[in-house]
Amino acid sequence: MFAADRASRGLGIELLRTGDGAAVLGMTVTASMVNGHGIAHGGYVFLLADTAFACACNSHGPVTLAAGADITFVAPAREGDVLEATAEERTRYGRSGVYDVTVRRGDEVIAEFRGRSRTLARRATEPGEGP
Repeated sequence: MFAADRASRGLGIELLRTGDGAAVLGMTVTASMVNGHGIAHGGYVFLLADTAFACACNSHGPVTLAAGADITFVAPAREGDVLEATAEERTRYGRSGVYDVTVRRGDEVIAEFRGRSRTLARRATEPGEGP
């Protein structure tokens, strides 16, 4: 899934590790990611966390999408900072799941993210495949 994610890869996000229900991704804050206050725009921090969440919840195989997510910004990130997002599965039940992602700069927490996932129901037939 990550190999086809042009949005995340275009921002320089790298997949560092992945496993069942877990993923670690990294991103360097560039000049184009900084807002008018001179800090990383929260949307980029969210995108990094969301991408780690997506990699973790899709690690089981079936196509899984975000049903919702929220983030708490703890500390600002600045141009040149190397951020690492660690995603961990908390629980899966039926076609749903809950994942937590911590975004860090070294040992310092930058943001905490919680994502809720939903695995797509399998279709009886794919488009263009008979009745």
